[in-house]
Amino acid sequence: MVTAISYDPRQNLNLRKDHGIVVVEEIEGLIKVYNNGHIERPPIVPNVPPNSLSHVTSKDVIFHNPTNLWSRIYLPTNNNPSKKLPLLIYFHGGGFSVGSAAWKCYHDFLSTLASKIGVVIMSVNYRLAPENRLPAAYDDGFHAITWLKNQAMVNSKEQNWWSSKCNFSNMFISGDSAGANIAYHVAIRLNSYNNNNNNIKPLCLKGVILIQPFFGGESRTQSEKYSVQPPYSALNLSASDTYWRIALPVGSNRDHPWCKPRLSSMKLPSVLMCISEMDILKDRNLEMCGVLGDAGIKVEKHVYKGVGHAFHILHNSPLSQPRTQDMMSHLKAFIYNQ
Repeated sequence: MVTAISYDPRQNLNLRKDHGIVVVEEIEGLIKVYNNGHIERPPIVPNVPPNSLSHVTSKDVIFHNPTNLWSRIYLPTNNNPSKKLPLLIYFHGGGFSVGSAAWKCYHDFLSTLASKIGVVIMSVNYRLAPENRLPAAYDDGFHAITWLKNQAMVNSKEQNWWSSKCNFSNMFISGDSAGANIAYHVAIRLNSYNNNNNNIKPLCLKGVILIQPFFGGESRTQSEKYSVQPPYSALNLSASDTYWRIALPVGSNRDHPWCKPRLSSMKLPSVLMCISEMDILKDRNLEMCGVLGDAGIKVEKHVYKGVGHAFHILHNSPLSQPRTQDMMSHLKAFIYNQ
């Protein structure tokens, strides 16, 4: 089900040169988009299979047969077996165009998170841009919710290994970077469709956790213009612009509501916002906290000092691990206090 992404950089090299096939979009080391539609994603992060450890079990499951979409489910095994656990739906980052629920950095982070805070986690593998531009990822997130509703209702033997331990009425949606953008838009769609939780029962959305959410706009913020990115930050302004060109509908700019949300009529439960001090997205994240609060939504925010974008999965600075431990503690407190 899960295979490593690989390519031979020598393949068709002469053909591209001789026939005018050129790279039209590129983020070095992550993705190349050619003018003939060919996409290359170098295996910069290894994919790893699910496994069973002393503290957590993980398995991959198909949740949408028409598109063969799958998710990785994590069940902590060090909790009281008679206690039902909260459910956390998680969307990985990668600018909508790279990344996988099988990436080792996400697998390691979510294995630890499930065990440390005591939650069942469904890590969603969604379709990537530019082959599948937005709103494909949002649609995939909603398919995941629909599948969860069915699991909660049918109690199938195949999924009983985790579903029997899960409190479906205590559900949270989360993600980091582009995954946090997906989590936000899925939550907005879910509450619009939900009509006071009636349409997704027995599921009940209790909170939204946004980790360095990837939003943008045509006008630059101060942190976008002037923040000097440390070598251990996973996002710079050029890459951010490229991700949006790849992901948004053709012809759109960064003022599109999927990039710069229209917040006048939103409805959300409580929101936890996790912000990195050295991130170019810091100002947008802080601004969104204010807007959400003005809309009457309860917002809890934490700014993690001295770290850049995606510090919690990269662990490539001296402060990464202690800040990640802090963030996990904040997630646990947020989930168990709703």
